[in-house]
This record gives sequence, C-alpha cells and structure tokens, in this order.
Amino acid sequence: MSILVSIQNLTKFFGTKMLFQNISFGLHEGEKLGLIGPNGTGKSTLLKILMGDEGPDEGEVILKKGIHLAYVAQTDSFKDNITVEDALMSALSEQDLDDDQRSVKVKRYLSLLEFENATQKVSALSGGWRKRLAISCCLIQEPELLLMDEPTNHLDMEGVLWLEQLLKNAKFAFVIITHDRFFLENTTNRIVELSPRYAAGFLKTEGNYSVFLEKREVYLLEQEKQEIILSNKVRRETEWLRQGPKARTTKSKYRIEGAYDLQDELTELKQRNRSDRSVHFDFDSNDRKSKILIKTHQISKTLGDKKLIEKLSMKISPGMKIGLVGKNGSGKSTLMRLLAGKLKPDEGEIKLGWNVQVVDFEQDRSQLNPNDSVKNALSPTGTDTVLYRGKSIHIVSWACKLLFKPEQLESPVSSLSGGEQARILIGRLMLQPADVLLLDEPTNDLDIPSLEILENTLVDFPGAIILVTHDRYLLDRIANQIVCMDGTGGVAHYADIHQWLRAYQLSKKDNKPQKDKTKTVPKPVTKGVRKKLSFKEKYELEHMEDTIHKAEAELSHIKEKIQDPKVIANPIEMKALCEKLNGLQEKVDKLYVRWDELENIVS
Repeated sequence: MSILVSIQNLTKFFGTKMLFQNISFGLHEGEKLGLIGPNGTGKSTLLKILMGDEGPDEGEVILKKGIHLAYVAQTDSFKDNITVEDALMSALSEQDLDDDQRSVKVKRYLSLLEFENATQKVSALSGGWRKRLAISCCLIQEPELLLMDEPTNHLDMEGVLWLEQLLKNAKFAFVIITHDRFFLENTTNRIVELSPRYAAGFLKTEGNYSVFLEKREVYLLEQEKQEIILSNKVRRETEWLRQGPKARTTKSKYRIEGAYDLQDELTELKQRNRSDRSVHFDFDSNDRKSKILIKTHQISKTLGDKKLIEKLSMKISPGMKIGLVGKNGSGKSTLMRLLAGKLKPDEGEIKLGWNVQVVDFEQDRSQLNPNDSVKNALSPTGTDTVLYRGKSIHIVSWACKLLFKPEQLESPVSSLSGGEQARILIGRLMLQPADVLLLDEPTNDLDIPSLEILENTLVDFPGAIILVTHDRYLLDRIANQIVCMDGTGGVAHYADIHQWLRAYQLSKKDNKPQKDKTKTVPKPVTKGVRKKLSFKEKYELEHMEDTIHKAEAELSHIKEKIQDPKVIANPIEMKALCEKLNGLQEKVDKLYVRWDELENIVS
C-alpha cells in the first residue's frame, strides 16, 4: 500500500504544556485508523496539523502529491440560512463539475444521508442531523483521506449505526478520534494511542480495538518487567558508587558515567509507567431499601405539535438500570426532565417515594457558568472544602481526585476542554447523595480511561439509573433493560442492547417500524399450513420451555461473568466471553422463532 501521509518527528506545545514530542508514523492507503488517548494528549491538534490548519513546533508532515483531504471538525460552521441541498452544493464548489453533474451527485448523497427534505434549513436541524450533514459534506468531495474528530458526538444511536456501516464499506482511508469502543471495534484496522506512557509517545497496533487491548497489555507488562530489571541494575551500580571509586582509569570513568545514565533512564521509565493517572468517580448513594423510588401513571407529554410520551406507566426500583434509546427528538431528554421534576406531564402523575433524592446530569452543560473559576465550579458552596460522604475534603484534594491541577483552580470554566467540563459536572453529582441517577449523555468528551472508571462506578451503584447514551459498550455493561422511544409517544422494551440492535437491524431491512418484543402479535394462518406436528416436532414443542429456560440461564451466567472485575481486566477472556454471549443470544432468539413456528402449526 502506498503511503498517503508521513509524520516525521512532530513536536507540539500548548502554551508551556507539551502535547507530544518527536512522534513519527505513516498513514497508508486502506488505513482505517482509530486515534485514541487520554484527554490533553493532542489528538485534535494532530488532526489540525495534518489538515494544515495548525503548524507543528518541530518536525514535518509530508503529504502524497495531489492528495485530497477532508476534515470533520467537532463543531460545524454552516450558515444557518442555507438549506441542506445548498450545503452539499457548496461542498462541491472547488470540484470541476458542471451543474448537471453536481445535481446528480447531491441527489445521490441526499439518499445516502437519509434526509427526507433537501430544502430544510440547516438552522432547523438537530445537532445529530447537522453532524450527519457535516460528514456528508466531506464524503461528497470523495477524499483519499478523511479526518474525523469525535463524529459520533451529537449523533443518536441510529446515526452512530449509520456512520459505522458507512465506514465499514469505505474505499477511502480515514483517521477517526472517538471514545466509542464498539465503534472502534467494528470499523478500524489500526489503532494509535497517544500517551506519555510510551517511549515513542504513542503505540500503534495492527487490528481493531480488542487486538489493541491485547497488545497494549503485553507492552505495559514488558515495561513493568524492564523497570524491575533496571531497578536492580541501578541498585548494584549505586552500591558500587557509594564505595567511592576514583575515576583513575578510562574504564572506571565510563562506569561512573554509565551509572548516572542508568539512574536517569530509570527515573524516566518510572514516570512513563505512572503517567496514566485516572479520574476517580464514586457516586454517593442513600442505599435506600424502598421497593419503589419513582412511579409514573399514564403520563403524556406533547411539545409543540409533537406527542413524545403517551400514557406511560413505569415503576423504578433500586437496582434498575434503564438505557433509553431512540432517534434524536424522540423524547428521551423530555422523559428525563419529567422524572427530574423540571417539566410537568400534560396528563397523568409522577410520584416519588418518601424523601427520594433524584440527581440529574444534563448534556447541554447549562449548569456551568463559563465565567466561574474552576474552584467555584467544583465547590458550589464557594468554600475551600466540599462535603463528600459526610467528610470534609479540601478543594485541592477534591480537584486532584477529578484530575485537575492546583494551578487550574483559578482558571475560568470557559478555558476547559469538553472532557474537563464533564468531569466537573460528574464531580458535582458525586457530592449529592442520590437514590436515582438521571444521566443524559454523560460520556460526551470523556476519554476511554475515564469511561472505564465511570462504568465501574455505575455498575456498583445500588440505586436506580436512567441512562441516555449512544455508547453501546456502556449500555451493554450497565443497563439491565432497554426502553426504546419511537418519537410518537410509544415505547418498546428490550432485555439488553443486543436485542434492541437486532430488532433495529431487522426493522431497517424490512423497512418497518420496530415492535415491542413484549407483545404477542397474532400471525395469520395461510392456506396450506400443516395442522399436525410430527412425533419429533411434538416432543420438541413439549420441551421447548425447558430448553429456552436452560439457554437463558446460561446466557445470564455469562452476563454475570462479564461484570467480574477480573474478567474486565483480562481482554483475552473478555473477548472470548463476548463471543460466547453473542452465540448464546443468537441461540435463544432462534429458539423463540422455532417456538412460534411449532405453535403456528397447531393453532
């Protein structure tokens, strides 16, 4: 494969902070590269350097002659008064095409984009549809290399699946920054992690995300072994130095210099091995024993002329962890605001148990004042301490727990990255004892290490959680039921995210709306259908419930094993269990289909 971009000895500073130093690697044809790393390691800056929007402090980027690049930034720059069709036409302005060719191309991409109204104003689009349009404005240029910075942010689950399928079939090379681990697993063939923990400043592996996890584990174990070996060597050389050798010979002088070099090398290796600090999330629970925390009875809500919720009744109890899915605008955030008491239902009622504490996280971050200092944002009372789990903690210690440096405390919130602002909001939630957590897109801008800590915390939370996110990995680990909102007031219930994904894929294939799996839909009996079962089929039908019960018990056992911290820390075992889980889920689904077939014969 020919090389498209050569990155040679790049170094970049942000103020006095070094983002990366002397990194070198190439991007080739067919490259489907996932660019990951902790927040602040320079991922977005690297993409801007590749596009030529920023320059490196040292090193160079060599592009293939005549290469065409396209870049999907985190935020779009559309003029609000233009239409969807105008935006796509504008993206073709630099291509040598006549009006008819442009028109044909725009119509093709409108179909790919799944827009129903090409004359709709961009200003009327939701964040998710604006993101789809931004992606399509790059795709329509047919680049050889597409650079994407967090393209799944603002997309709903269906938008994420749309983009995933598009990139799976892509003929062009791409580099994508994303923290969506399922997305990385399903679309990439190489992973690069920028991190100071690596001697080269990055680790590049061939294969998708699960392969990367295996190879990274090997690398880090080797670094730990190297630290032990080097520590022993330095100890011996230090003991020799303490004997006061005189540098009378060239050999002695060389050994003395070598001993000091070893000490420097060990110090550097220790710093690398300890550089990946992780944020500490731990929500304060009331540990309430009440059976019912929130009860909704026949609630309905209409916004404008759109009915989002119709006669919804549900009971929320401790231990329930509900994942809300559905298109943007289907009513997920509206339901969250109803449960938080920020909106009133048009009909029906919402009752909270006695003294139940509901804490919510809103994705628009309107709770943060951009002019506030980080200190005031972390301590809503404005004091030098915060009260966490009944204990007083100094604001500096609290800031460090959330990975903020003491010198950041007087900086304005507006100077923080999206991930840092998300950490402040999650930190505020941690200070509030809660029975119910309402989390609306809490993962936006969080890096993968922070996501893993958040997941572990939510798994252990004893109260109830209502979660809106397009992160399938998070939903798979956290949610013990999925509620899909259809945008017209209806809901459908699913056991887990995998069941919903299969239903969604079938509905797309058949071009039919999803149906609630909990409801039995009578099937018409067509002419020619047998009315009797064979002896073998009769035996199969009689034992079908037991067969399904055993298969579901095995499935439940695997799900429990996947939650084990020891398994989570072992990527090889995790991968094997996930493959087994998928096979068992498919087996259960086929058994239910077969059960329907047998019952229809005798019905």
